[in-house]
Amino acid sequence: MDQDNLIAIPFVFEQPCPIRDVLDRIGDQWSLLILQVLEHGTMRFSAINRAIGDISKQMLSKTLKSLEEDGFIRRTLYPEVPPRVEYELTDLGRSFLVPMKELIAWADEHHRAICEARASYLANAK
Repeated sequence: MDQDNLIAIPFVFEQPCPIRDVLDRIGDQWSLLILQVLEHGTMRFSAINRAIGDISKQMLSKTLKSLEEDGFIRRTLYPEVPPRVEYELTDLGRSFLVPMKELIAWADEHHRAICEARASYLANAK
């Protein structure tokens, strides 16, 4: 086929705003915790569940699938009896660890001030 006759079809993003799209994924209740747990290496579902503690198996499964869909983690199924499934960070997931740690540090440092601001707002709103 002649290269000059090829028609470029533009990629259509499901969510045209990249900031909103990424923050929707990582800003949910569980994604950062899962990424933080997987920072230490490959883990099985039950180990991730134990490490986080208060996440339901259904929510963990849903969040893992979403993170896999977005390329943050890789799921490997081993053809064994019983089947063994392991999860690990991809290069994309590992690249997110630096800004994620900065966000966590910022949140830790400013959490008290945010809580105090909320309390002050509620006290003045009455």
